[in-house]
Amino acid sequence: MHFPEELHYTKDHEWLRVDNSTAAVGITDHAQHELGDIVYVDFAVSAGQEIHAGQVVATLEAVKTVADVYAPVSGRVLELNPALAEHPELINQDPYGAGWILQLELSNPEEVEQLLDAASYKALIGQV
Repeated sequence: MHFPEELHYTKDHEWLRVDNSTAAVGITDHAQHELGDIVYVDFAVSAGQEIHAGQVVATLEAVKTVADVYAPVSGRVLELNPALAEHPELINQDPYGAGWILQLELSNPEEVEQLLDAASYKALIGQV
């Protein structure tokens, strides 16, 4: 498992990649590994919607379980990953790349400072 240093992480196993005032959101390599084969993504939000940190933005259905994905920060949804409708397995195959879940415009950039860095996330899941 790998955990890119430039990302921010949550205790609920989401990652956030910030690029100026926008950010991409996905789940970590650890999370996708724990879930197993993801077979369906159900988005709980839509493009243009304002969301708040901690809000459920998607539900992932795996072969053996279902898991919610939470917004790491507040913002306005810019885009939902259209590829996940036909290829939810992208989350398993490339959780930090093609398997991103949504893009958002940050409404409160200070919230990013509350997230974990890679070292803290690794410690949280016992990967130190």
